[in-house]
Amino acid sequence: MKKMIYLLLIFLLQTGLSFGQAEMYKELTIPVEKGVSWWIGVINNGEMMPIQNGYSADLHLAYGNEVQPLMISDHGDLVWSEDPYTLKRENDVFYIASPTGTLQKAKSGKTLREAFLYASKNWFPPSGKLPDPLLFTAPQFNTWIELTYNQNQEDILKYANAIVDNGFEPGVFMIDDNWQENYGLWDFHPGRFSDPKMMMDSLHAMGFKVMMWVCPHISPDNGVYRKLRDKGVLLREKGEEWEPAMIRWWNGVSAFLDLSNPAGMKWFTDQLDYLQETYGVDGFKLDGGDPEFYENIETYGNVTATEHTELFVKIGLDYPLNEYSRNWKMAGQPIVNRLRDKMHTWEGLGLLIPDLLLQGIVGYSFTLPDMIGGGDYVSFLPGADEFDPEIIVRAAQTHALMPMMQFSLAPWRVLNEEQMNAVKKAAQIRQKYVPLILALAEESAKTGEPIARSMEYVFPHNGFAAINDQFLIGDKVLIAPVLEKGATKRSVVLPRGKWKSWQGKTYKGGKTIVVNVGLDDIPIFELLK
Repeated sequence: MKKMIYLLLIFLLQTGLSFGQAEMYKELTIPVEKGVSWWIGVINNGEMMPIQNGYSADLHLAYGNEVQPLMISDHGDLVWSEDPYTLKRENDVFYIASPTGTLQKAKSGKTLREAFLYASKNWFPPSGKLPDPLLFTAPQFNTWIELTYNQNQEDILKYANAIVDNGFEPGVFMIDDNWQENYGLWDFHPGRFSDPKMMMDSLHAMGFKVMMWVCPHISPDNGVYRKLRDKGVLLREKGEEWEPAMIRWWNGVSAFLDLSNPAGMKWFTDQLDYLQETYGVDGFKLDGGDPEFYENIETYGNVTATEHTELFVKIGLDYPLNEYSRNWKMAGQPIVNRLRDKMHTWEGLGLLIPDLLLQGIVGYSFTLPDMIGGGDYVSFLPGADEFDPEIIVRAAQTHALMPMMQFSLAPWRVLNEEQMNAVKKAAQIRQKYVPLILALAEESAKTGEPIARSMEYVFPHNGFAAINDQFLIGDKVLIAPVLEKGATKRSVVLPRGKWKSWQGKTYKGGKTIVVNVGLDDIPIFELLK
């Protein structure tokens, strides 16, 4: 019997299966073996993956996007920590340090997929739930690029009507920042919204579900601020007993809610519930929450900066229509994770796939690839670099088979007939694959596996680890969108097997092929066997 127990323990250690209390470290030094590729959950660094010599990261920072404290290799290696850590790779050695000593290392199997499944099961198990299916089944529309800080009732309704008039299926409609009276005063600005309930009823009648932009920030020097200050639910600088901290963020300087204080959390969710009950709001785009905002801050619950970010993200669990661009350790949950705003450039377009694939292999499966054509509004301001309509077309095609697809810039306003037809065709092609995308989302809610998958994840050890310009949905549909201006050909890496192209031609895989592409083409290949 003792021998059998001993052999069982050896088996568990060799296969990387978890049992008992894992060994914890404050520092790890890991030599990088030849031929082994590693990734880390810094989503905004997707184009830097796999990790090369000279790379460094500090997981106390969000880098403007989601972070997951996971390192993973294509040979089954794993590093995890409950708290932020620092990493640098020098001379093919990883130097990893944590101030709290919660670093863990493990090995499970010999592939990226086996490592991921171990990490998902042990550190961020799937909840069994997914966000509202409408987020996957129809294109989303966001008012940001069209209206920026001039959100108003007349133009919102005009935009919504144009969506339907131009033949797009009504799905989720998002009203972005500055619809409100002020940060913290979460009601429609009376000067720009004469009858918000009528507006909401009109949007619903068109077939939309409506999401509203909100954040946990409070503008100072108004009645709401003074009320919350007196209740003691605003963050304070360390050592300060009374006055709230004034924190600089991208829209100025504000006080921030202390979400570790149950009274502060309740006040915020009460505002969201008020919007739902009064106007029929269906869900929320929850912005802000960067851990950098919470450094050197005094909190009611004595939580760390990343723990405060995690509290903010947990709010979304009560709202199936949610969207976040910051996250910490909430993989496996029904949270929509958006890529940070990209510039309206070909380089910005090229960042979508690597960032999206990185989201998937660290557990953020319900992904949204920014806004079509770029969500950084400064790219569209007067005096910005020349607008390129071809980027809009190719961005729509890149989005088309990703888990979600979101427009903001109105394509009918800026494209000619040929370009507009190409965009509409991309949305129609998506409809063909919506059943598969939704089935994969439902599967992900149970298994944790990503919807959009890298070549290395599905076809391990074939030299695909660094391929960041094509992806799969599931294991059998490969997408290689056009990412270069004026391209008439596209190089595609086909794994072994028999593949049928979007043009009906059959290819034998295990090689790189070159295909001709027109403006309305999305190179899609389905594995036959």
